Amino acid sequence: MSGVTLQNVIKKYGETQVIHGIDLAVEPGEFCVFVGPSGCGKSTLLRMIAGLEETSDGAINIGTRDVTRLDPAQRGVAMVFQTYALYPHMSVAENMGFGLKMNGHPKAEIREKVGRAADILRLNEYLTRKPKALSGGQRQRVAIGRAIVRGPEVFLFDEPLSNLDAELRVEMRVEIARLHREIGATMIYVTHDQVEAMTLADKIVVLRGGRVEQVGAPLDLYRDPDNLFVAGFIGSPAMNLISAQPVEGGIVAPALGPDVIPCRAPGHVSDLVAGFRPQDIHVQPGATHRVEMTEALGGVSYIHCAHEQNPKLVIETKGSHVERSGADIALHVDPKDMFLFDKTTGHRLR
Repeated sequence: MSGVTLQNVIKKYGETQVIHGIDLAVEPGEFCVFVGPSGCGKSTLLRMIAGLEETSDGAINIGTRDVTRLDPAQRGVAMVFQTYALYPHMSVAENMGFGLKMNGHPKAEIREKVGRAADILRLNEYLTRKPKALSGGQRQRVAIGRAIVRGPEVFLFDEPLSNLDAELRVEMRVEIARLHREIGATMIYVTHDQVEAMTLADKIVVLRGGRVEQVGAPLDLYRDPDNLFVAGFIGSPAMNLISAQPVEGGIVAPALGPDVIPCRAPGHVSDLVAGFRPQDIHVQPGATHRVEMTEALGGVSYIHCAHEQNPKLVIETKGSHVERSGADIALHVDPKDMFLFDKTTGHRLR
């Protein structure tokens, strides 16, 4: 297996620059996820690694080889796309082995590699079927199997679960995680779904506007975000973010009431944003917030409420008690559960 290294990678379309000098190291055998909103450059960056997009400047290395100017077929990568792109007239086995057949590999070798991939992906009973006789999840497994039989150094996944329904997405996340454990290959995975990123990744790369906002293990990004963007993007439901001002002895956040919250805030920052996770809000008797809607999901409920100083807050509660819509409540957040950010720059204040 091989790692992937990006050194000051830049992508331009004419005068428009969309990838801005990205440096990144993906270790051998690591599962790395590129995540971010639509248009952040994650798929473009993946396609540059694959060789499907030309690199305007910088260098891409796979293992010890500089592949920046190599054709896709010479890079030792295999890509799984959002669409399955299976040949409808071929069986599952023929689809999986087609690339090897076109490259002149012996039939016995093709059968062996297809059989091994089918074992890993639990596709043995479907090898003679045509794609139309498969479910969406099974078709995506065939597409992954087509990549496995090539024996690549690096697997690249470009939003492979986007076309699946919610139940199949969960099932395929488990399958992909199991696949990574079994074959131990280096994998780079693109998604806009931060739940996929959190559940699959060894390392998450958060992108925005063609730049890296933060790199780290999933729980490190969740527990210790560097800036407002990462804080609001990682986590489901997202972190609550409210305006605050520094005062003597702490901060005042009008959305949480007039009392001073004893948080340490740097004196040089006049406008703050205070952040806290939905599960860290405690509901108390009072009438500072109005419940707009409650999502009762069984073991957990999400209360959506509003305040004149903050139009949206989400509270996570456990148990069967459900706050009714229109009810008045008050909220409390322990200062140790708060994150503070500079409202102007978005940087975390530590």
